[in-house]
Amino acid sequence: MKEARSRCPINLSLEIFGDRWTLLVLRDVVFGGARHFRELLGGAERISSNVLADRLAALVEHGLLTRAGDASHKQKVTYSLTDRAIDLVPVLVQLSAWGVRHLPVADAYAARAEVLTAGGPPLWEAFMDELRETHLGTRRGEAPDGPTVTERLHAAYAASVTDRTE
Repeated sequence: MKEARSRCPINLSLEIFGDRWTLLVLRDVVFGGARHFRELLGGAERISSNVLADRLAALVEHGLLTRAGDASHKQKVTYSLTDRAIDLVPVLVQLSAWGVRHLPVADAYAARAEVLTAGGPPLWEAFMDELRETHLGTRRGEAPDGPTVTERLHAAYAASVTDRTE
């Protein structure tokens, strides 16, 4: 790893997340469920394959993603969130909430952000538990009764897309 410019926590965080693509890659893994290179390459922002490969390598190097072979195909790699990356969920939610309040966000993205914002920290924790179960095979709390947070986010997205097409 390269030498940090200062030991300031904001600077040190920006050394990892301070470009346009890194948080978008994490967004697609956290909220979109993307786990493979091709899934991440197909995002709405059209990241180039060389930039994606660089960001994935950096996220692995910084301990935010792990990389493992995929049993379904010898050349396929599966990326998983680490607990360190899952701890970013509240930051991503707050960044989304700010964007919804101040920027011309598409309805589908706003719908997901509004579910998470309305649910507050208890919902974020439940979502983080779901991510831990999916990516790490562990869970801190008990599984909730009713729909999962992921299901609620997908339903909000689907409803906003349906509302636009009707």
